[in-house]
Amino acid sequence: MKIFNGGNTIFHKKYLPFAVKGLAFSVLSYFGVKYAARTIVKVAVNKPIKHIITDKYSENIMDFFNSTKRSGPQVIVETNLRSEEGKVVHRPFGSPKEFTHLSDLLFNIAQLHTLPTPNNIAVDTKVTLGPKAKKPLVIDIPIIVSGMAYGIALSEQTKVAIALGTARVGTATNTGEGAFSEKERKAAKKLIIQYNRAKWNKTADILKQADMIEIQLGQGAIAGLGHFTPAKDISIKLKNKLGLAPEEDAVIPARMKGVSSEKDLKKLVDYLREITEGVPIGIKMGAGKHLEKDMSIAVSAGVDVITLDGAQAASHGSPMIIQDEFGLPTLFAVSRASKYLAHNNLKNSVSLIISGGLLTPGDFLKVLALGADAVSIGTVALFAVAHLENLKALPFEPPGEILWETGQFKNKFNIKKGAHSLEKFLRSCKLELEDGVRALGKTKISDVNKEDLFTTEPRISAITGIDLAY
Repeated sequence: MKIFNGGNTIFHKKYLPFAVKGLAFSVLSYFGVKYAARTIVKVAVNKPIKHIITDKYSENIMDFFNSTKRSGPQVIVETNLRSEEGKVVHRPFGSPKEFTHLSDLLFNIAQLHTLPTPNNIAVDTKVTLGPKAKKPLVIDIPIIVSGMAYGIALSEQTKVAIALGTARVGTATNTGEGAFSEKERKAAKKLIIQYNRAKWNKTADILKQADMIEIQLGQGAIAGLGHFTPAKDISIKLKNKLGLAPEEDAVIPARMKGVSSEKDLKKLVDYLREITEGVPIGIKMGAGKHLEKDMSIAVSAGVDVITLDGAQAASHGSPMIIQDEFGLPTLFAVSRASKYLAHNNLKNSVSLIISGGLLTPGDFLKVLALGADAVSIGTVALFAVAHLENLKALPFEPPGEILWETGQFKNKFNIKKGAHSLEKFLRSCKLELEDGVRALGKTKISDVNKEDLFTTEPRISAITGIDLAY
């Protein structure tokens, strides 16, 4: 007898006993496997648990967890890296140390005393850097991508993607202290060329392509240390661009050749201003204890822009002791630098760019309110440009392997997708900054200032001069 007819399948009554037996076997197998699995897990788990709760501490695995909690997993890992390598260990992406930063600063809310700005009123986010220069650098948003070196850090693909992304929102990117890339220059709308401490990128034909020059004397994550990239990590193409012999390392000295005094620095500034026919000449420094003295020398030398890297700044790789224990945190740096410029009536002639640990539109707006003309971002720009591209490296390799010149996945990086991701990130930040300006009852980002901030922390008030909430 047919019991079921489903299309071409016919089930006969004679097959029912086999079906019942099969079902019974499946049920018994399920419970048998489940019981066996529970038994195996019980045995596997109970034995180590017994050791943990009965062994004396000197023989107990919990001693490892105790020491980890006391020292922290990062200290243990880095101790072992030092023990393994026997040399200076370089950490990418900056220090994990928590410095006094921006989270305790809060913005005012425009309500009745000051009315908020309606949404249909446009907000001006343009910034002019080096206003006294013959050819000031005008950008549509106060966010620049900081100097990250082609070849010494990032691949050319990554640099081109960053240049394209910044061009589409009308802002600038920075070459960093690596090789000059014609592809990056072509992709960028506004390009800041670093005049570094090494021997490359010094020719007139390169310098004349700059929309701004940045004399690089140091940075937050590496201070003023000299450093080098081994010859084995440099491709033939890159060696030719850097002017290196086949076995020559790419060396960046601690000091700029020919600059050991204020007079020497002024000669360099004047030379660069002449050869570039009037673009802004800036200087890049890590912020330190004698910040105002450093700024005074730079101002006397005639610079148009000062870029300060706070202690939270990152790099492709630098000594952990420098990242963790050296330099002035960004909040202190921007507060002191803007105070110095205001006290010396320089606010309208020398532009201030701040970088170091700035990750969100809120961070950007706070630093601008504290007196910066623009912010420079590195780590978060790499997060944005990598976006979904870093899945090509994950989960077995860190995401940086898609970005670095020496990264094993660099040739899989899609320039168009990376540029599009960075563009959308920067557009999103611009829209949030505009909302922030409207919420303050203003229409220009350049009008945001310290009076728009308050804090709940007396220490932050003492550092910044900002009103206490109470």
